[in-house]
Amino acid sequence: MGKTIRFGVSLDSDLLEKFDQHCEERSYQTRSEAIRDLIRNTLVQREWEQAEGDLAGTLTLVYDHHKSGLSQRLTEIQHDAHHVIQSSLHVHLDHYNCLEVIILKGEAETIKDLGQKLISTKGVKHGNLALTTTGKDLI
Repeated sequence: MGKTIRFGVSLDSDLLEKFDQHCEERSYQTRSEAIRDLIRNTLVQREWEQAEGDLAGTLTLVYDHHKSGLSQRLTEIQHDAHHVIQSSLHVHLDHYNCLEVIILKGEAETIKDLGQKLISTKGVKHGNLALTTTGKDLI
């Protein structure tokens, strides 16, 4: 870890007021903690947008398990990509709808391709791939 450096930031007073409100709502003890998180989030987003190397993430799916063959198809796709799937959670939302959360870690393109393949499977009502860093290159 590098040494701590202090620097100044000039902001419009209205923007600073909104930022302070954000800090309070999120229970930040100081503005510095909030700014560090914002910088890290920006660096993580840039990392996964560049889509190189290993990433981690979650894939969330909502689907009707009564759709003919859908559960089987989703399982087959996941088995084909077992090397990037770390874990999964299956929840019965109601009589028809299921929520599945899949934890992923691996090569960026593989994860993005798997996410798109599962989300676009006929019968999936909603899907969201949230990518993040593995943390190894973050300070």
